[in-house]
Amino acid sequence: MLKANPAESSELEVAEFARHATSLDRRETARRGLGQVFTPAPLGRFMASMFLNLSDDLKVLDPGAGVGSLTAALCERLFAMTSKPISLHIDCFEIEQAFVPQLNSLLTACVSKAQQAGIVATSQLRHRDFILAAANQLERTLVEGGGFSHVIMNPPYGKIRSDSAHRNALRGLGIEANNFYSAFTLVAARMLRPGGELVAIIPRSFCNGAHFNSFRRHFLSEIRLQSIHTIGSRDAAFADDEVLQENVIVHGIKGAKTASVRITSSAGCDFAHDDVSGRVITEDLTELTADYEAVVDQSDDNRTISLPVSEIDIAVVREVSSTGSRLSELGIEVSTGPIVEFRLREYLQPTEGNRSVPLLRSTDISNGFLSMKTSGNRSGTIDNTGKTRKWLWRNQGHYVLTRRITAKEESKRVVAQVYCSDLPADYIGFENHLNVFHDDKRGLPKETALGLCLFLNSSLVDRYFRLISGNTQVNASDLRALPYPTLGELNRIGESIGDTELTQTEIDAIVKEHLVTIESQVDPVPTQRRIDEAIKALSDLGMPRQQVNQRSALTLLALIDLAPLGSWQNLQRPLLGITPIMDFAREHYGITYAPNTRETFRRHSMHQFVEAGIAVMNPDDPSRPVNSPHTCYQVSELAAKTLLAFATNSWDIRVREFRRRNEALAERWAKRRQLEMVPVRLPNGIALELSPGKHSELVAQIITEFASRFVPGAEVVYVGDTGDRTAYVDGELLKGLGMSIDTHGKLPDVVLHSPSKGWLLLVEAVTSHGPIDAKRHHELSELFTTGSDDLVLVTAFVDRTTMARYINHIAWETEVWCADAPDHMIHFDGEKFIGSAAS
Repeated sequence: MLKANPAESSELEVAEFARHATSLDRRETARRGLGQVFTPAPLGRFMASMFLNLSDDLKVLDPGAGVGSLTAALCERLFAMTSKPISLHIDCFEIEQAFVPQLNSLLTACVSKAQQAGIVATSQLRHRDFILAAANQLERTLVEGGGFSHVIMNPPYGKIRSDSAHRNALRGLGIEANNFYSAFTLVAARMLRPGGELVAIIPRSFCNGAHFNSFRRHFLSEIRLQSIHTIGSRDAAFADDEVLQENVIVHGIKGAKTASVRITSSAGCDFAHDDVSGRVITEDLTELTADYEAVVDQSDDNRTISLPVSEIDIAVVREVSSTGSRLSELGIEVSTGPIVEFRLREYLQPTEGNRSVPLLRSTDISNGFLSMKTSGNRSGTIDNTGKTRKWLWRNQGHYVLTRRITAKEESKRVVAQVYCSDLPADYIGFENHLNVFHDDKRGLPKETALGLCLFLNSSLVDRYFRLISGNTQVNASDLRALPYPTLGELNRIGESIGDTELTQTEIDAIVKEHLVTIESQVDPVPTQRRIDEAIKALSDLGMPRQQVNQRSALTLLALIDLAPLGSWQNLQRPLLGITPIMDFAREHYGITYAPNTRETFRRHSMHQFVEAGIAVMNPDDPSRPVNSPHTCYQVSELAAKTLLAFATNSWDIRVREFRRRNEALAERWAKRRQLEMVPVRLPNGIALELSPGKHSELVAQIITEFASRFVPGAEVVYVGDTGDRTAYVDGELLKGLGMSIDTHGKLPDVVLHSPSKGWLLLVEAVTSHGPIDAKRHHELSELFTTGSDDLVLVTAFVDRTTMARYINHIAWETEVWCADAPDHMIHFDGEKFIGSAAS
């Protein structure tokens, strides 16, 4: 039975341990309909850092608390503060009985530690349904208790049936909500006192669409947004629960009047406390302060929320919002295609018949064209009978069509085309995966349709849509929420272009000429296009996938001093350090990275540029020390010569020459690995060669130095390798131990068996990532449950400096060994003590 020691470990570590230990139960709970997933410790730590005022008397609400991860994260911050609050009361709701004992223990530990710190502290665990309890207690809480000062929450995500007790209870509070996360958030907002703060992680889908109109109106009438964090990767927040969902973290204050919103973004959720800045940060963290009106559309009662993360995005919001008209004002409607094929399958005809009419599907829309020539290109027909007539529209005028569903990786979300009713029939069918712009089920005038189609196909609109929606679907309700040009402007655009096929560049130029009236420091279309070009250049030059991203693109553009309106044929070769590169990204491209992300630029972009021959380090003084604050970089002569040809007919030839003369990074590293393999000889005489690098060097030291000192005579069962994953496995020994190893599992780096002590030692080698923490403790214990030997878990570090970076994450009941002090061990609690060779 795994256990943690609350008296010696942090409350957040205890909660993290419990989160992993109950993962299977939690997934089953989620599948029963609650949609409950727990918050990983790094994410909880970031959420707790978002609160602005933690002084005086705190009354904290954690609805749907689970095992207490968020409460523990907030307490961790409180206990680390120099100036502590006067009093602290924590109120946790949790309906699931399996989590109540752990949550109760954690609250007891938090209160005890708070009292030791001189804080008057109490807690209450309510093993009750939060929604039903709130319906009975909300008024009394607000009137008698004064409301909560802080809410920190990760609400469940399940749907609420319209005939359920929850729905009735919510209606009694004047709240309409059809899912638990919106219900939890609205009720919690009601329970805040004026000036109280709320931090919640919720799906990004709440930002737009008719489905969440009521939720947004109610929430934003109670809470003034202060900051929002967007998470780029759908599987980052709740990877352990196998949840794919775009999430945002919102922070707001009840009744505040702030004029701006701080927006941060990151690709993942590997947050950690930065000792220099005192902030909780992660790699690739960008930050932006935006006017409140640029985030919340105050001109629309539905309060659509945009999530700009750069000055490019701010410019997009301003320019699209300036168009100002709504479809209803233009006399134009947009509807989902009415024909659902599986319901009308018997009326679909593979070939034309006497009663059939054309059926248009989303596959009839192709990228890159303004007008749609459908003759000979339609994908099917449908019977025109009394039973289908109500689903068919008049085949007259010009319809504008968009696809409802796009793939995540597609370059555009909004893809529009014009159908000009050129197929020979009185009626036309539109399938359900299309959105159709029309006038009372008839097409629009030609000029209006062409102008509308061009506007929808512009890069400006596509970017704006991405800011208000993290969804790959483009629904009719989303299109109704867009601001549109006036009818006169649409007609003038249509008249000026005629029935002409246009490129994306031409479309964007026409939109800018006719519609863009707001001057902005950053012109969003060419700015984003230049970033996309740099990403393509890096891909063509052979950079690995991890470096083909926005950060590396901006690094390249800075190295050649290429601004959005500049030319690849006029690139420069300045000497730049990492900070000037980040300054360039902010000044010319409107993208601000947090100062603490300098190491990300250095380690994950610039280092690879140098290895790939794209950049040269310290060309002015090659003898300069690597860790010098004056370290600088310059694009190499060969790379500069190659990049001069970008977007010209000679680009492909120059790229091939670059890659021939200066091998791509992946190819170069592959050859280097062959030259720098790390040799190690096992006690049984078998010689291995491990992939080059510090990690493999540490693995070799575990086998030759650690094992000989602390488990002499131990047998090597398994050795992992960063390149091959499995460098060695002794199948016969495993069989003798009554065990098997799934080499596809998350195995430790080295497995040793000590027959004399009856131990199976699982050793992790740590050079840059991850000791045996609570999560890893649980994983390894689950993997090695079939043997009879006692498990001993060891984290091995290169040195004590590296160990110090991870000290707060090391799990109890484990050992630590540092290669720079090979004769010593550090023991972290537990019943077994590995001792020394002498013992």
